[in-house]
Amino acid sequence: MDYHQRYDDKGTFYSEMKLHFCQCNMLSNLNFSELLRLTTDTAIEDYYERGISFTFLAERNYAILLSRIAFRFHKMPKANDVVTIATWEEKPEALQLMRAYEIADRDGMPLVSGSSSWFVADYASHRIIRTKDFTLRPEPVRKEEHDCMAPGKIAIPENLVECASRPICWSDIDANGHMNNSRYGAFAIDCLPEEYQRKTFTDFRINYSHEAKKGDTITMFAAFDDEAKKITVVGKQKDATCFESELYY
Repeated sequence: MDYHQRYDDKGTFYSEMKLHFCQCNMLSNLNFSELLRLTTDTAIEDYYERGISFTFLAERNYAILLSRIAFRFHKMPKANDVVTIATWEEKPEALQLMRAYEIADRDGMPLVSGSSSWFVADYASHRIIRTKDFTLRPEPVRKEEHDCMAPGKIAIPENLVECASRPICWSDIDANGHMNNSRYGAFAIDCLPEEYQRKTFTDFRINYSHEAKKGDTITMFAAFDDEAKKITVVGKQKDATCFESELYY
């Protein structure tokens, strides 16, 4: 079967794909790590189709780094589903590019909606560059209403407990030289007790705070708020916080 990519007249990029058994968990639900990978890859492909590849950016000393992302689950994607991921850039903030996502099944029914923010950085130093100075494509002006949570800063509760530690290995690292953003989804869910891993999640948010590199060890801490039906997971590397995440059920 052929799977298609296309643009509409508003500049939305659509990528159709099948979700495979290996991308899903024990419940046949799409893993958080795979959701992060697929949505990020679709954003990268959107840029690639517009002539802005990773190599093109690096040659001009740019890197685009995911900062924050939020997802709302209408219906959890499952193994063997054929889905279409739609993504588009929105009006940027002063220091962050903004991008939205919608994932739908073959009949057009919504599965996941998402909103994300990205830093433009100097490729060599990772110094943050203002979005108005990123001029490799026309600045988008589009702004839509979203039914997911905003990709805002996650507040950290005081009652965190240590859950697990995990080393950063070769296969966790991407061509930017640090752990790929998708891997943090696995770190966040894997450290939880199984009774929480099996929850039916409604929302997932993650903030990326500090890059992790090969040989580092990330220790996960979690807080469980059963009244609010929320789990907070924080990953720390020595004295630095690498990521903060929230899972709602």
